[in-house]
Amino acid sequence: MGKKGKKEKKGRGAEKTAAKMEKKVSKRSRKEEEDLEALIAHFQTLDATKTQIVETPCPPPSPRLHASLSAHPEKDELILFGGEYFNGQKTFMYNELYIYNIRKDSWTKVEIPNPPPRRCAHQAVVVPQGGGQLWIFGGEFASPDGEQFYHYKDLWVLHLATKTWEQVRSTGGPSGRSGHRMVAWKRQLILFGGFHESTRDYIYYNDVYAFNLDTFAWSRLSPSGAGPAPRSGCQMSITPQGSIVIYGGYSKQRVKKDVDRGTQHSDMFLLRPEDGREGRWAWTRINPAGAKPTPRSGFSVAVTPNHQTLLFGGVCDEEEEESLEGDFLNDLHFYDAARNRWFAGQLKGPKSEKKKRRRGQKAEPEGADKRELGGAGAQEPLEVVREVVTEDGTVVTIKQMLAAPGSAGQPPSDEEDSPDEAGGAVVEPSPRSNAMLTVKHGQLYLYGGMFEAGDRQVTLSDLYRLDLHKMQEWTALVEMDPGTQEWLEETDSEEDSDEDESAEGGDEDEDSGREAGDVLSRQA
Repeated sequence: MGKKGKKEKKGRGAEKTAAKMEKKVSKRSRKEEEDLEALIAHFQTLDATKTQIVETPCPPPSPRLHASLSAHPEKDELILFGGEYFNGQKTFMYNELYIYNIRKDSWTKVEIPNPPPRRCAHQAVVVPQGGGQLWIFGGEFASPDGEQFYHYKDLWVLHLATKTWEQVRSTGGPSGRSGHRMVAWKRQLILFGGFHESTRDYIYYNDVYAFNLDTFAWSRLSPSGAGPAPRSGCQMSITPQGSIVIYGGYSKQRVKKDVDRGTQHSDMFLLRPEDGREGRWAWTRINPAGAKPTPRSGFSVAVTPNHQTLLFGGVCDEEEEESLEGDFLNDLHFYDAARNRWFAGQLKGPKSEKKKRRRGQKAEPEGADKRELGGAGAQEPLEVVREVVTEDGTVVTIKQMLAAPGSAGQPPSDEEDSPDEAGGAVVEPSPRSNAMLTVKHGQLYLYGGMFEAGDRQVTLSDLYRLDLHKMQEWTALVEMDPGTQEWLEETDSEEDSDEDESAEGGDEDEDSGREAGDVLSRQA
């Protein structure tokens, strides 16, 4: 009894410490957010001048990250909302809504009256009722100088059938945050984690909330068991058994004055509803077998047609006290909850190449772990380095990790065509973090994201498709040359800052800014 009492006291102490920190952050950030509310209100005034729904065919959206890409539940369409873009001096933030027609391979910009304010690092979830609804919670807005942040705690729904936005006001919901995760579970939205940041302080969350889609009411869940440490940017997905998986994520802590240290989490938890106890949940830590992803942050997540969770890319950081360098990735991993096992995704290659190889190789049994990398005789992935010269003469080096040639880890024979001979150069997304992913009709769609080249941040606007049934090769639907992207060197001059701020208020297409080097790309 004594030991149990000590544990309970320790738990309550940790809760009190977290509550004090949240109160401290809230107090310091309140003034900042009051300042930003005026700027957000200004943009909303501009949005209020739009009184009709306007649908305009358009070229593909501009480069961005931390947007949301969702599959329409009834139509062959993808829905892109929000996001941000950094050009070296400021960050542009968006509340634009784009529709991609899959069959026509065409984009449409849809302007709807009274949209949510501009934001990035929010969460969007699609549910089928009422002809389809897109639910959006939270996210972040930044000041023109990139030093002040406003974290939303609002909830919106886009009624897809009528193309109308509605803000749903309900008390008792999560505090303002970015980098959280949200999924649809039965008739509820379940939300976990995230972070809140002010100029001097920050806090990470590991709380869990449920929003009832029938009663429009929030409730905070109190799962039993030891759950994940506070984090943002994690994987959150539903298993076929009706549980919720949490994997990885990012958090940071202050090690000394003005020095923070980030943590790329690689642990995994299951959040299960308790049998016969409505509204009661329990945490369980799990340790899957198989080819686990290397530690990383900024990865992207989608769910496959057979209910496996798919993880793409991200960045693996090498963090020193005063610097942060990352290796960007473009690999695929699958988590099979039924088998509690990770698989490393390996593409089979173009069809013509595959046919030739089959003649001289024994077919593998169906269901074998052929997507798992490694094994006897496996070759190391190939590192391809290419240099792109930008308009201002800067040389940007892009590194790509390509799967080793040959099937089942064996090199191709002299009689087999290489990928170049079979069908040209290998087509695949470049390594990146914070790309947008979604699945429709068994096809994986990947849009945008970013990578770093020295002090430059390259934000992408390309679009790729991968058939998850065939797992042969990526198809580029929209290509982009990173060398053509504008990059402005950072300046500390007050004159330039004043010019940015004056432009901010003078054009409705101008947005807010964020200084380079911010770690939102890791957190969200």
